[in-house]
Amino acid sequence: MPTNWRLLPFLFLALCHLVYSYSNVPHHSKSWDLKHFKTLISFGDSLTDRARLAYIFNNNGSLPPSNNTPTGGYNWLHYIANPSHASPSTTHDGTTVYNYAVSGAVCSQKITPLYLLDTLIPSFLEYEIPAYIADSASPDTPIPNPTHAADQTVYAIWIGTNDLANHGFLTDMQAPNRTIPDSMDCIYAGLDELYARGARYFVLMNIPPMQLTPLFGTPGRGGVGETWAWPDKPGNITRVSYRMWQQVAMVNEVLRYRTGYEVLVAGRYAGARFALMDVNGLMTHIYNNPDEYLAAPANVTGYNNHCNLDMSDCQRLENPESFMWFDYSHPSQRTEQIIGEHFLGVVRGASKWAMYFGG
Repeated sequence: MPTNWRLLPFLFLALCHLVYSYSNVPHHSKSWDLKHFKTLISFGDSLTDRARLAYIFNNNGSLPPSNNTPTGGYNWLHYIANPSHASPSTTHDGTTVYNYAVSGAVCSQKITPLYLLDTLIPSFLEYEIPAYIADSASPDTPIPNPTHAADQTVYAIWIGTNDLANHGFLTDMQAPNRTIPDSMDCIYAGLDELYARGARYFVLMNIPPMQLTPLFGTPGRGGVGETWAWPDKPGNITRVSYRMWQQVAMVNEVLRYRTGYEVLVAGRYAGARFALMDVNGLMTHIYNNPDEYLAAPANVTGYNNHCNLDMSDCQRLENPESFMWFDYSHPSQRTEQIIGEHFLGVVRGASKWAMYFGG
């Protein structure tokens, strides 16, 4: 049956209205019906990694065993697995976390390949997803099979910052003929793999406000010049910041509307439940209202851990609870705690920082 192209604008408007309606129901959503949050399977980059990259580079580039889930720093996952460390107002019995995130990971090595010490950093699509699939299929690991625990397992995906950063699209270092939409396709390709194996509850976490970090900020917002993280950074850091802002805003808008389309219109994930967590909005709110979240004197333009260009000397400042940023580009432990606590609200289906979609 031929497509009636005259109807496409109306179909698009209908989709926009549908997604807008979901965005204005910030509290409990009937489309998210998770009853028991027993297990969290997480994927991502340094915002989620707890030790995998360290293992790789402490073992001559060897990948860790697929069931390696070492504990590490206090990022947002810590407050999911250890509810006693969260704020007293956070009620949660604790969840078993299996983390596959790798610092420096991009969505796909075929789109924005990223190297460290001449080693290609494992990516979401080529390493993290296959590692989880191998674990879940093996009787020798504690990882639950998706089809056996679908009603109590949540899959969290927080990927994309490195794709947009100074070794990716920001400096035009992507693979030839690759664009940001290719990275968006990559996210849904990963979801396809998980869904095909029985995963049914997903939390997609959007791109944080990278233009507010010291590494990508304007001079007026504490933006820095050359650092160990970007030793050849251009002098016009205002231009860098605004280009990053454009990228982040575009990706997050596409993520919002495309997720709604794939779930509600295309039926790509029938029977699945999706929550799109607005980490960008939450962190921007922290930035604009620091006294509500951080210890006094609240600091959202500086950072706690200062290193020289070759990282031979690093010094941490006092009062780390007052900082929004740990270093040039990563949230502080306090910010991570806030993200983790709000993630629990998202999973409960009652968060103003989430949109919910049911397939």
